[in-house]
Amino acid sequence: MAEEKKPDPTVPPSAPPKPAAAAPPKPAAQPWDDELARRVRERFRSAIKDSLTYLGQNYFVVDAASITSICGYLKHEEEFNYLVDVTAVDYPKREKRFELVYILYSFPRNTRVRVKASIAENEPIDSVTPVWQTANWLEREVYDMFGIRFAGHPDLKRILLPDGWQGHPLRKDYSILKQDEQWVQENLHIESGQ
Repeated sequence: MAEEKKPDPTVPPSAPPKPAAAAPPKPAAQPWDDELARRVRERFRSAIKDSLTYLGQNYFVVDAASITSICGYLKHEEEFNYLVDVTAVDYPKREKRFELVYILYSFPRNTRVRVKASIAENEPIDSVTPVWQTANWLEREVYDMFGIRFAGHPDLKRILLPDGWQGHPLRKDYSILKQDEQWVQENLHIESGQ
């Protein structure tokens, strides 16, 4: 039988573990009110729902129906000549489930701005391909991953996944484990891609 180990009297007893420190509060978005923000709010009035800054990143929250005219103004009048990205976020419990995010860059100003617009399930939003041709591929990726339709897009079809793929993988209700079992069975001739 093993002997019970006795505590070493020269070593002080360890203090009970300290509770984990609470995470610092998440910073909140603040109002953004510089010359650019004022000009855009003045020009588009009620179509600009808010102009905010979060951790140094400025953005407009806009009415989705005005996305093309606002983006056109930002490109042609404010010199945001580079559409860096178009992406989306899925909030399934919101009435307007999807938030589209347009990230714009101005070479002359050396600055970025984001434009956010929310749409409901099955609600299309106008394509910004008339403003930036590169939106063609970016909007196709958002369509492929989220199922968001862009009205007026010249060729809205999948860009990353095969044409026959079912569903849109970046929606929160898409089962990552399922991963379109039918497509895997028909095209790869195996039971599961996992």
